[in-house]
Amino acid sequence: MSEQDPLKGVVARLPELVAARPRGGGGFAPGGKVRTHQFGGHRSSFRGRGMEFDEVRAYHPGDDVRTIDWRVTARTGRTHTKLFQEERERPVLILADARAPMRFGTRGSFKSVLAAKAAAILAWVGIAGGDRVGGVVLAPSGVGTFRPERSRRRILNFVRAVADATAEPAGAPEDGPALAEAIARTRALARPGTLVFLVTDFADLDAHAAREVERLAVENHVTCLFVFDRLEAQMPGSGLYPVTDGAAVARLDAEREALRAAYARRFAARHDAVERICHERGMTFLDLETGTDPADVLHPERLRPLQSAGRRASA
Repeated sequence: MSEQDPLKGVVARLPELVAARPRGGGGFAPGGKVRTHQFGGHRSSFRGRGMEFDEVRAYHPGDDVRTIDWRVTARTGRTHTKLFQEERERPVLILADARAPMRFGTRGSFKSVLAAKAAAILAWVGIAGGDRVGGVVLAPSGVGTFRPERSRRRILNFVRAVADATAEPAGAPEDGPALAEAIARTRALARPGTLVFLVTDFADLDAHAAREVERLAVENHVTCLFVFDRLEAQMPGSGLYPVTDGAAVARLDAEREALRAAYARRFAARHDAVERICHERGMTFLDLETGTDPADVLHPERLRPLQSAGRRASA
């Protein structure tokens, strides 16, 4: 930790998250191409029943009666219908976890700070591409939701909430909101085709949370960013190690081989469960380890979802 800032790596600062904005611009649709996870604000060359109103014209036989503009029809005495410009852009939703289990790290920063930086990078990439960006902040005190917006000021509010969440008193893990609740809130914000990023350690991935992830993946492109610290995956070398939560001190017994193996199996089971869901539902799965730069992990080429055949077959 820095002598100038004893909380560096423990709490995410807003200026730090603003500075995480990638240089060079560009969004999830580099080169203007519309594909899988890399959609941006690009309209198609044809008109249809898309999301953005374009104009009104006289009704022609065969037009969808649901698009009749009754106000213009009443005013002119002739039937008119609405035309829509189909948009090739997808909203971006980011779930950022800063609960008690995320307040841990032995390399570079706490998991919560790493997740905050990753969420900020994703938000800035989305804005740079002209996408609407929003998210869900999973804090110890509750769940905050932010509808997708294109306004940089509104997105800054989301990024600020992510930073503030890392500074909240953590409390006990069982006292915070559940991951299942946060994913359900995310699903409520999403419309079909939304790019969704879940940035969490999946510490409380139970059957309810797994079902919410699967339901979220039915109509959206989901990326699971599995945040972890190396010490969670396996114990250090044999020995007795003092550990503390900032108040109490205990000793980690890494002498017994059976305990070391059980410790590693417990983490692997959680990691493999998330990866398996992603494979079955056609979602992208990425590891995000403390001590690494999330900008390297979140390169656009790595954000392509898995083949959707698995999702269709198991939906």
